[in-house]
Amino acid sequence: MNYKISHPTKIIECEINLPASKSISNRLLIIQALSKDNFRINNLSNSDDTIYLKEALKNKSRNINSGAGGTTFRFLLSYLATKTGEEVILNGTNRIKERPIKELINVLRTLGADIDCLGGGYLPPLRIKGKNIIGGKVSIDGDISSQFISSLLMIAPTLKEGLRLKIKGKIVSKSYIQMTLKIMKEYGITYSWKGNVIKISPQKYLPKKFDVESDWSAASFWFEIAALSDKCRIILNGIYENSLQGDSNVINLFSYLGVIADFRDNSVILRKEEDVNNI
Repeated sequence: MNYKISHPTKIIECEINLPASKSISNRLLIIQALSKDNFRINNLSNSDDTIYLKEALKNKSRNINSGAGGTTFRFLLSYLATKTGEEVILNGTNRIKERPIKELINVLRTLGADIDCLGGGYLPPLRIKGKNIIGGKVSIDGDISSQFISSLLMIAPTLKEGLRLKIKGKIVSKSYIQMTLKIMKEYGITYSWKGNVIKISPQKYLPKKFDVESDWSAASFWFEIAALSDKCRIILNGIYENSLQGDSNVINLFSYLGVIADFRDNSVILRKEEDVNNI
């Protein structure tokens, strides 16, 4: 089925409240759960993945449902492995069985985690017996999901010996790993990243209120609309100039298509350069 979308004048003027970043929200929820002191998170994402994660972290029963989100499942897997004395069954929808978790399970087991795959092989449901994990030196392939690495990094400060994580080969989605470390730094965690080794010593997360910025992936669609317009003034609210999100690089990409971005009070105003067709 083909659709044709058009605009009568190609002159766009609007103001948009973008959805909150799911990536930032999910990391904050795990850090909040790992912190011994509660703190406020403003503008939390209302995505399904974040809702499932929030409910799972509050769940006091033995069975925890992660929904269909790979991020939710992988972040919960590492977190629950550190909950000393608690035994849970972690499961999700059938979609979860299509998302790889083998490498993360193996690394967690190397660190001392007690995880059984009740679905056979490396498939959920998983029985996780929380332990006081010692931590130490482990390695992981860099060409797997960055969610594996972020999941490990967030629990690292709570481990008895911290974590020395060697990343083998080329790192994919490096910006998401950087996002994780930047958010951890906001909560007082220091780290070193030299070459392909990330080191995090045992530390405590420090409580701090956090305002979640809007999602740059959602913003990118409005950059496209701006690029296709003849003239525009599009205000995108909740967008930070010094963003934690790697997708903020769309500013540079769309500048070649004549889209000009001006930041004002945690919003960005998009304009179209008049002579773009002559560039």
